[in-house]
Amino acid sequence: MLSLLKNLLDTQVQFFSSPFGLFVFIIFYAAWVTLLLPGSWLSMFAGLVYGKFLGSLLVFLGAFSGAILTFSLCRIFLSKLALSKIESSSRLKFIQNVSSKQGLLFILMTRLSPLFPFGLLNLAYGVSNISFRRFMLGLIGILPGTILYCSLGALAGDITRFSSILESKDDLFSFSYSLLGILSTLGVVLFLGRAAKNTFPELDSPS
Repeated sequence: MLSLLKNLLDTQVQFFSSPFGLFVFIIFYAAWVTLLLPGSWLSMFAGLVYGKFLGSLLVFLGAFSGAILTFSLCRIFLSKLALSKIESSSRLKFIQNVSSKQGLLFILMTRLSPLFPFGLLNLAYGVSNISFRRFMLGLIGILPGTILYCSLGALAGDITRFSSILESKDDLFSFSYSLLGILSTLGVVLFLGRAAKNTFPELDSPS
């Protein structure tokens, strides 16, 4: 991954900096996340090439577009298969009910939690029955991580320093984002625990 980005930086930096190159980067990022590939390195690349603010905007637009594409493809091609699987499994039905009934806050927390990969969440929500509007609003939750990785890329100044920057990110913003991720993970666990008790009351009965 690093060698690919280094080659792009060495040979195509002027292209990516052009107005058409900005558009191509957004499309490239959208395709990248649709293929369920991790976007942290690509986000840092955006920060290095475009700077923290423009890079964050481009990454968000790319991730947003990729998420909508994945969600829509799942709804069109996988919805019937998913629904039949969900109906035959009480556990899968439980997960779907949690995502659809707990509201936007639950979706935002899963976006903020590091336990839930971005691409897999797009797939999961695509085969759930949450509304398209809630799904889109929930994408706001990727903004802190987007800004963090673009900021780290801008801070690195050189693509060869990406690994060392990632290993030593200890500034206030990184700490705050990590803390937010931990709290969001705990919130998701609490949501699931409460929903499980309501769905399976026998869990509370003594053995």
